[in-house]
Amino acid sequence: MLRQLYDRVFDLARSRHATKALAVVSFAESSFFPIPPDVMLAPMILARPDRAYFYAAVCTVASVLGGILGYAIGYFLTDLGLAMMRLLGHSDGLAQFRAWFDQWGLWVILIKGLTPIPYKLVTIASGLAAFSFPVFIAASVATRGGRFFLEAWILKRWGPAMLAQVEKRLALWSVIGLVALVGLIVAVKLL
Repeated sequence: MLRQLYDRVFDLARSRHATKALAVVSFAESSFFPIPPDVMLAPMILARPDRAYFYAAVCTVASVLGGILGYAIGYFLTDLGLAMMRLLGHSDGLAQFRAWFDQWGLWVILIKGLTPIPYKLVTIASGLAAFSFPVFIAASVATRGGRFFLEAWILKRWGPAMLAQVEKRLALWSVIGLVALVGLIVAVKLL
């Protein structure tokens, strides 16, 4: 079963629609979609290392544009933004988000933009807090670009060797990935 899923992801990564799908996932993840673009970006880079930086650029631009939508949801559609934040496990309310950004502001975007923590939390909260839009855009470009280009560089440089190891021990790496994902979810919930 894991082998079939693995092969399907790589088939999609090699398809002619892969770049468009990556852009759509990157855009949507920054505002409302639960799955991070890394799920597509990594296999695409491993399938086509020569296009690693192009894929990172597509991911960055689409993610920042999706972030603008997330910001707009928080800023213009406050009730919807608060409802989405509650759905994502952050029901602290508008006053708490504003206080959060008043105290930490730019650092919230810089730190969370680099991590696998759902970026939609940052984008919607930034809009809810009426955080400076130009600073939000600059920080989003820096952090999302930094994250995706670093991932591209790592996978382009060491990806083929990593891919050979993953293919040899697919079940083991799947369990490790699942444990890491569960640990990340628990860590996010505790924050």
